Amino acid sequence: MKFNGRIFFVSLLVGLASQVSIGLMINDFRVSAGIIALVILLLYYENLKPVQTGLLSGFMVYIFRLFLYLLTNGNIKDVIVSYQLEILFYLFYSFIYALLIDKVDKNNINSVFMVLIISDFSANLVEMFTRTRFLITYYQWQIIPTLLIIALARSGIIWAALNMFKYYRMFLIKEEHEERYKRLLWLTSELKTEVYWIEKNMDNIERVMSESYKLFEKIKLNVEKESWASMALSIARDIHEIKKENLLVVRGIKQITENQFDDKGMNFKDIINILSETMKREINRIKKNVELVFHLQDDFYTLKHYYIMSILRNLIMNSIDAMPDLKEGAKIEVIHRMEKDQHVLIVADNGSGIEEENLKHIFSPGFSTKIDYSTGEINRGLGLSVVKYIVEELLKGSIEVSSVKGKGTNFIMYIPRESLEVDLDENIHSRR
Repeated sequence: MKFNGRIFFVSLLVGLASQVSIGLMINDFRVSAGIIALVILLLYYENLKPVQTGLLSGFMVYIFRLFLYLLTNGNIKDVIVSYQLEILFYLFYSFIYALLIDKVDKNNINSVFMVLIISDFSANLVEMFTRTRFLITYYQWQIIPTLLIIALARSGIIWAALNMFKYYRMFLIKEEHEERYKRLLWLTSELKTEVYWIEKNMDNIERVMSESYKLFEKIKLNVEKESWASMALSIARDIHEIKKENLLVVRGIKQITENQFDDKGMNFKDIINILSETMKREINRIKKNVELVFHLQDDFYTLKHYYIMSILRNLIMNSIDAMPDLKEGAKIEVIHRMEKDQHVLIVADNGSGIEEENLKHIFSPGFSTKIDYSTGEINRGLGLSVVKYIVEELLKGSIEVSSVKGKGTNFIMYIPRESLEVDLDENIHSRR
């Protein structure tokens, strides 16, 4: 569903919901369920602009009320102006909501509840005073507490609905995680057989290496020439056997992983939630004071969740490793945005940076600047080459890197939309 189409769809639902209403003491002043529908849908479709959606919803409510009045009374002349103030209510509600909602944590339902009360009560006051000012309608001051009660009641319904959605979503996620855990256990048990063959081949490889070295020594010393051919043939035969067994192992692992991880896909936000939780736990484990922040423009459904998880995890771990232990204000940002038909993923840190002469080599397998001089251990640098392979070969995208020594590093990936997104129910895009 296209963006403008979604605004129209939401407004239509709000218009329908607004027909559930009650009248108060002021003529044509009605309290409806439309605003409940509007807020829930605004929270569900996060990228909808509240003011535009609220304004169109107000027009839709106005049209619905005029139409129903025409059906029941046959003439709308008496209510054309009066009903227009419904638009004013929805406009002010959405304006106040938009003004306040970005100042609170949307994941904190109690904070959202307070925003809703203020928006509802204030918009009702504006509508009520406008009616009394321009329609010369009499009202009593006693209605103001009633409006506060209405704001509390409607906001309370939304609060209850949001809690229900939250716990239902947690229940579904728990079920999904349990199912994945079962499959992981089964995968582990299946892989143990393949591990046995890998361990067996390691012994065979050690033996072949030993035989190869013996042959090398004989050739070097120019002794026992009559045994060279038979030893070389034996080594070749052993390598051929190892190759056959490795092919069986690779085939077995592929079959197991394809069968056990035939997942239906995930929403991008769910991938990021899992990644955020695991990476922050890793930061705590290694006792580094690093802030990890995610900025997501959009949500989408993808079957490439393992690829996304792999590239972002590798880049975040790279950034964590690049952070000096005692750095103040250490920060890693993961940013997602849309540019035309591309997803742009950025992993930026303010760590130690990369020397300019090393930038052109960092995607080469085996290249690394990470050496533990106390042990001599070298990080073999496969992570970035894997990232480059996934982004460019598997996802048909591109990756760029920029870095300033002592200031930080930015990795920017451009991935075509069709490489990541899957259309389900008119393309589940921007879906909460």
